[in-house]
Amino acid sequence: MLEGKSLGIITSGGDCGGLNAVIKGAASMAMAYGVDSYVIPNGYAGLYNLDEREIIIKLDIDKIERISSLKAGSQAGNTRVKISKIEDKDKYKKIISGLNKFNIGALIISGGDDTGSVVVDLNNNNIPCIHVPKTMDLDLHSYSVGGDSTVNRIAQYIDELKTTGNSHNRVMIIEVFGRYAGHTAFRGGIAADADCILVPEVPVDFDIVYKHMKETFMRRVASNEYKSGTYVIVVAEGMTDISGCCITDDSVAVDSFGHKKLSGVGKYVRENLTSRVKKDPEIIEFMKEQGLFVEKMNEVPQIRETVLGYLVRSGSTSALDANFGKDTGAGAVVLLANGISGVTITGVINGKVQYIPTESAIMQRHVSPEMIAFYEKMGVCFGRNVLACSPECVGADKAAWCYL
Repeated sequence: MLEGKSLGIITSGGDCGGLNAVIKGAASMAMAYGVDSYVIPNGYAGLYNLDEREIIIKLDIDKIERISSLKAGSQAGNTRVKISKIEDKDKYKKIISGLNKFNIGALIISGGDDTGSVVVDLNNNNIPCIHVPKTMDLDLHSYSVGGDSTVNRIAQYIDELKTTGNSHNRVMIIEVFGRYAGHTAFRGGIAADADCILVPEVPVDFDIVYKHMKETFMRRVASNEYKSGTYVIVVAEGMTDISGCCITDDSVAVDSFGHKKLSGVGKYVRENLTSRVKKDPEIIEFMKEQGLFVEKMNEVPQIRETVLGYLVRSGSTSALDANFGKDTGAGAVVLLANGISGVTITGVINGKVQYIPTESAIMQRHVSPEMIAFYEKMGVCFGRNVLACSPECVGADKAAWCYL
């Protein structure tokens, strides 16, 4: 695949931390193998239009050194394009023509489940690829570039928003990305000591959320010498209510992979809780007892939502993601050099490059129900009645280093 040929590097789907480390790792290892590497810009859109370009960027030593592994985003650029849905019967011939034009014999493609599905498609059409797992949603069956960076940023913002919550006795709702798996909301919320975490895996009963919020908030304010307190809710954008429905705008169009943009869940949670707090005479009486009540001005605690949006995928890359990105980018070159394609690299352990079938890697993985129950036992609210949890103790043949 790489003998006498060059290597193409693509980043696809959403941007996040670690992608530049993937590019740098792949280009550095390609150089060690004596293989030229090129950035194919703008994801699958760039791949489809490659035969129309006159030049693409070759990653020589100077360009490789200028790539910062600790900077988020991607120097190669990203798009959300599904090759199989392009209305061009000769699309695969067009892609192969573009690759031949630049003597590219194989591709390293970093992306999530949608990107991985295209990797499978390209391999089935005689275009050798290695998939490097990347998604801040962390819903693949391997660790993914971008996950740790995102969880760290979510936790940081949650922790910082507590200052305004405490200053104004507000309930703070923080909405984060995650689509139909709640890993980043779950782990970001756990790290930042959130009181309530609402994830797609648990249909939410707002009566239970309100009861937990009310009791926790009142206890904190009553016991504080400054009569100050807050309550923090982290909600994943794909949260479902007790009926099992996602919250979104029906007028929003779907993307090329059939996904509708999820939006408004933070507002939805705020409206549900605000409606309850305004009708609760015990809250009014509590505010009076604490010396906080002012008619028509400060009758009940305020509830505010913040949508973190693209802040959690921008800015900087964690050291873990920079390491994993370099490992997997470089390891992908090793796989291709050994004649292996059509797989997802899962890591480099003790110098051994590990991989699994891409079809297996991209099957959606959800937050473990056992871990939800584990943290419920410690007092975190997930919008349901607390389930009994008796964690089992088991011996292990060897330690498994994984915290997500």
